[in-house]
Amino acid sequence: MIQLENIVKAYPLGIKRQLVVLKGISLNIETGEMVAVMGPSGSGKSTLLNVIGCLDRPTSGRYFLDGREVSKLSSGELAKVRGQKIGFVFQTFNLLPRISALANVKLGLTYAGVSDGLLAKEALAMVGLAERANHKPTELSGGEQQRVAIARALAKTPSIVLADEPTGNLDSKSGGEIMKILTELNKAQGMTIVIISHDLNVARQCQRIVNIRDGEMVDGDRT
Repeated sequence: MIQLENIVKAYPLGIKRQLVVLKGISLNIETGEMVAVMGPSGSGKSTLLNVIGCLDRPTSGRYFLDGREVSKLSSGELAKVRGQKIGFVFQTFNLLPRISALANVKLGLTYAGVSDGLLAKEALAMVGLAERANHKPTELSGGEQQRVAIARALAKTPSIVLADEPTGNLDSKSGGEIMKILTELNKAQGMTIVIISHDLNVARQCQRIVNIRDGEMVDGDRT
């Protein structure tokens, strides 16, 4: 499903200088895999997730998603790929505080070009929040807010979920509940999930751990 070939990502630092964040990453992630990406701060793991999520294009190298090379697509074409195939879950939830949980999920669908309110309700039910659909984020716990964020990602029925530190702002109990939801989605629905995490306990719940250091992949051991 995900095939990265010698991916390099560099950012210009003036006329003749550049910051090379990814240094020739090659990685395959099969359909239905649940993979953790670990590494110290500044190692390039978030940049790698941005490339996989079609939020950014590599400077060089090739990226194939479902057999299609997406590394050279235009910004508009990348947006279509994101809308059709990829769901995102972030550490900071990124919910609008003045609208309900259901409205937040519906808004995510709108950005993806979908206007089916039933999908939003079904997604909230999948994460156990059907009875909290009309509550605003400020009326929900941190764990519940993250479940809303997961529902927002799931509502458009993506084939891939990319989660950047999904338990980072949660206590251990709430974090465990979030990981349970993600692992069940992976096992029951065969959804491909890539998780960035500093937490080894989180990473060990995945089928494989990919370690990134100084922009290079160190190893990719199965758990």
